[in-house]
Amino acid sequence: MPSANSVTPGGTPSHIVDYTATGLSRAIHAREVSCTEVLDAYLAQVDRLNPVVNALVAMADRNALRTQASERDAQLARGESLGPLHGFPQAPKDIMPAAGMVTTRGSPIFAGQVSATDAVVFERMRAGGALFIGRSNSPEFGLGGHTYNPVYGTTRNAHNPAVSAGGSSGGAAVAVALHMLPVADGSDMMGSLRTPAAFNNVYGLRTSFGLVPHGPTEEVFFQQFSVAGPMARNIPDLALLLSVQAGFDARLPLTRRHEDVALLGQPLERDWRGARIGWLGDLGGHLPTEPGVLATCEQALEHFRTVGCTVESVVPAFNLEQLWNAWIDLRSFSVAGANAALYRNPATHALLKPEAVWEIERGMRLTALQVYDAARVRSAWYQVLRGLFEQFDFLVLPAAQVFPFDAGLDWPYEVGGRTMDTYHRWMEAVVPATMAGLPALAAPAGFGSGGQPAGLQIIGPAQSDATVLQIGHAYDQASGYARQRSPLRD
Repeated sequence: MPSANSVTPGGTPSHIVDYTATGLSRAIHAREVSCTEVLDAYLAQVDRLNPVVNALVAMADRNALRTQASERDAQLARGESLGPLHGFPQAPKDIMPAAGMVTTRGSPIFAGQVSATDAVVFERMRAGGALFIGRSNSPEFGLGGHTYNPVYGTTRNAHNPAVSAGGSSGGAAVAVALHMLPVADGSDMMGSLRTPAAFNNVYGLRTSFGLVPHGPTEEVFFQQFSVAGPMARNIPDLALLLSVQAGFDARLPLTRRHEDVALLGQPLERDWRGARIGWLGDLGGHLPTEPGVLATCEQALEHFRTVGCTVESVVPAFNLEQLWNAWIDLRSFSVAGANAALYRNPATHALLKPEAVWEIERGMRLTALQVYDAARVRSAWYQVLRGLFEQFDFLVLPAAQVFPFDAGLDWPYEVGGRTMDTYHRWMEAVVPATMAGLPALAAPAGFGSGGQPAGLQIIGPAQSDATVLQIGHAYDQASGYARQRSPLRD
């Protein structure tokens, strides 16, 4: 079999889906493989594995896709390229609209709804040459770290179909892990890129707010928690997709201008000798964790030392229960604002899942002063982390407090002997980065004694996405975790 970065002309479909995304882009542009061959190879992989895991849904018409692939080949024959994703099969996450495709948001309320326009990130991917072959599955409204919904059902883990794929970008993570897509888009409010990346042994980047446009939506100033970002099997591939996604869009005034994201094009290789890693662990016992998770993550820390970093344990000096309470207030405020109309309409209210009703009702009860107080706590938390970044270059903690759990559960009701008091308390580890608006890379951390994947979050200072990618690349090269093949692919 050729290496992942080399291409045999006329290679078999199984060879084509093993190329890295960067290698695939080079091969397509060198016309060593055609866009039609690439499409057929990925569709064959989808046919083989998607019935087992249910990661991709609402598949597009194949004749239309082959026509598009032929058009991409004709463009290359004329010396024209749309960009790095030219001829790439992609499946935009079923949360934001994609023109001409069904956008259900995982809810029966929107089952069959065809979108007229693209979300900005999908617009950019399409303009960059991607072919949209379907949608990646997500939980209802993206709520919850486990991908299941009444429209399309449950997405199953890429390494063990009996357990959860995580969420809300669960379909995207599984599709990337099983080589049904070369890379994939996702979004992250409360770990929606990070939890599924950890559960499926791939990389997911929660981008700094404003780096990648997320919208347009009806409200473009208050919403600062949900971000769009890339998922991939390695860091160069992650950077490839991010280069297409990132940059200013006038429809979203808090996005960053192109000159502010130019650092994304710098080399990933860098000398890390003397870099300082702050290991947050379970935040001094605050986070309940499943037995084995911390030990697995702590073993993975050795790879930072391998590349020259020092690693030191640290616990932020902050009332972490106060941080959690501020988070759920700000989250409920946001969810209620976006979905209150569905709650007030009896016909759509009856179709909302209990977790959505809980979020909306919490948000509707909040006063303006409570929202402001929560924002004040958030600001204080940011300042504490800013102080820690004077001592450390990066902060690291588990990307998930549990290993992938039984896919038949709604969510883990108990973790580490503690009962979870909300449907999302088991994901509290992702809140620190979200509340501070910091970039956070979910990276594979190896496998526990039961063979289930675990992950780390590598958190950088404000707007340090490029530097986070660089340390992630060094970690990936040293660890090799992401190169472990899923048994489903055999």
